[in-house]
Amino acid sequence: MDNGGGSEAAAQPLEWKFSQVFGERTAGEEVQEVDIISAIEFDKSGDHLATGDRGGRVVLFERTDTRDHGGHRRDLEMMDYSMSRHPEFRYKTEFQSHEPEFDYLKSLEIEEKINKIKWCQSANGALYLLSTNDKTIKLWKVQEKKVKKVCDLNVYPEKAAGNGPIVGSTVSTSCKPYLANGGCRERSFGCASNDFSFPPGGVSSLRLPVVVTSQETSLVAGCRRIYAHAHDYHINSISNNSDGETFISADDLRINLWNLEISNQSFNIVDVKPANMEDLTEVITSAEFHPTHCNMLAYSSSKGSIRLIDMRQSALCDTHSKLFEEQEAPGSRSFFTEIIASISDIKFAKDGRHILSRDYMTLKLWDINMDSGPVATFQVHEYLRPKLCDLYENDSIFDKFECCLSGDGLRVATGSYSNLFRVFGCSEGSTEATTLEASKNPMRRQVQTPSRPSRPLGSLSGVVRRVKGTDNAGVDANGNTFDFSMKLLHLAWHPSENTIACAASNSLYMYYA
Repeated sequence: MDNGGGSEAAAQPLEWKFSQVFGERTAGEEVQEVDIISAIEFDKSGDHLATGDRGGRVVLFERTDTRDHGGHRRDLEMMDYSMSRHPEFRYKTEFQSHEPEFDYLKSLEIEEKINKIKWCQSANGALYLLSTNDKTIKLWKVQEKKVKKVCDLNVYPEKAAGNGPIVGSTVSTSCKPYLANGGCRERSFGCASNDFSFPPGGVSSLRLPVVVTSQETSLVAGCRRIYAHAHDYHINSISNNSDGETFISADDLRINLWNLEISNQSFNIVDVKPANMEDLTEVITSAEFHPTHCNMLAYSSSKGSIRLIDMRQSALCDTHSKLFEEQEAPGSRSFFTEIIASISDIKFAKDGRHILSRDYMTLKLWDINMDSGPVATFQVHEYLRPKLCDLYENDSIFDKFECCLSGDGLRVATGSYSNLFRVFGCSEGSTEATTLEASKNPMRRQVQTPSRPSRPLGSLSGVVRRVKGTDNAGVDANGNTFDFSMKLLHLAWHPSENTIACAASNSLYMYYA
């Protein structure tokens, strides 16, 4: 995706190194279903990372290696400061975003699993993010608040013996170490704090307690808005608009437009539901706003097509501006053709010129100015083609893998089985095709791959070779066995650096190059 004449740096494959792991699983440890990560997202600055899990929790991480040098990363780069340390993140906070619910009208259980997380623009030092489960979207505000303490009491419960008189001096000017909600660390559990017996004549002077704001801070997550009751089907996507005021949410048949400030009203902008549901031929699988044009968005379908729509054309955008789809080769149609063509995820490149899509077998890169076909196709699961029957039987063929692009647009990445993920170079002439494992030794399972020729599209060969003469259901191009229960579905690329965060079950792995 190099608009110039190619780049020497882009031609060299990156050497990926392990950075960090959070929630690493020990050998033989059983993973709880609620702890499995179901969403990952960097914010625009790349200084914060959010993950969501099947238990409805959102966990936030913040970058620490830029702070240690006493300045923002951009300032350090301007000072020509060489940063030799690799990116480091630390746990920041977590909160319960969604709880399991039950729809009594439809007799339907709504699970708490977080489907998507999207960061909003931060303001006044607070972080804002959207999280959604199958039915309800929530806007969260996370900020540091100074802890308030109660002090300057001149009657202390620990000086009272039961309900007896106050012992010792009745006037105190010292502020003792009190807890955040006003309790006292030295408190005796044998005394009744609210039941004092005063001496005859009372105390000489009674000082009222004072609430003091300390220098200590604590992170507080608060739900600011709840956007509910707008989707009859499961929400698969949410996406922020570049105008900072609106966002979209998409389910199988509809896309709704919301204003962040208004939670009780949304506008339906795409509706593919037919009058008769028996006529339904495709569903919406993913949707995303253009990164810079607030009037444009793209959505993908289960038939392998991507539609670009312009909200300026009409209020209901049922007609698309552009349609991107690849014509199937004559005679290649089979029972599995439509299933494996279904697009599970789309992402706009940072420049807004290209769209990356992921279907079961491939990654495709599209130029929005050219709707004749993808400009590049990367074979991810071509070696699984002889095993589609088995994959259909165990439902693996319906796995929804995500994809991501690097900030410079020179590389793309997606996940696979056995906790593997692939990184491909997409600049002109690049042959980069790296297979990495979500472990502390990411380069352990390298796949030797042939070079990827550019167009014509009909002659694009696989980046990962198909194994010939083997019937093993789980063998890749390098002869490695594959575990279809260990699937790396979720990953995210740092917006400005070559750092990838990926989820392997309940563990969050981070790599840098």
